[in-house]
Amino acid sequence: MGMRFGRRSTLLLVLAVSACGGGRRSVLVPPRLGLQPYGRLGLVTFTVENAKGSLHEFATERFSEDMLAAQPGIEVLELGTQDSLLQRVGEKELGIVAAQALGKQREVGAVFAGHLKVTNPKGTGGLAGLVTPHLEATVRVDLTVRLLSTRSGATLWRSSAWATERVGHVALVGGQLDFSAKDPKEAYGPLVNTLIRLVTQDMRSTWQQQ
Repeated sequence: MGMRFGRRSTLLLVLAVSACGGGRRSVLVPPRLGLQPYGRLGLVTFTVENAKGSLHEFATERFSEDMLAAQPGIEVLELGTQDSLLQRVGEKELGIVAAQALGKQREVGAVFAGHLKVTNPKGTGGLAGLVTPHLEATVRVDLTVRLLSTRSGATLWRSSAWATERVGHVALVGGQLDFSAKDPKEAYGPLVNTLIRLVTQDMRSTWQQQ
């Protein structure tokens, strides 16, 4: 079974790109989401739903790598888990007040936060077969990432994507998938890479024929 995936994004900023001149040529178009204006960026470890293990941590690392590669020169401060941050600022959710508090405490201009949702696990031999971390399962994973302003607390940008793919080294524990591979890159790297590539499209410059 091949991978299936999709994506959507919303950019709550006014960006304009213009080009002039005659003839057909390739033009490098700036990214829809330019990160330099925000100064140092914060990155909260992604949260995960219906799964345990290292999937969310691996996805957060890959997101950071893609973001830094897409826009060299930006600074990204890894802030840790959302629970620990919320406890530190005395809030129950990562909303307006929490984002503003992080801006003051950690001196970041904007904060990235993401959430993964795992659904439809189908193991080799059925769900009953998912009893060890050495088996494979076909899963759908949805990823939503948002960028919060630490000045206003408002959402500046949001992007989401989903992918369905077979992953390795998983087990079903208490009704939840346990992603516990010693080498996440090999076990579920292709799935995570697809999701990250889709949600970071707005951060990359593109060549267009004009």
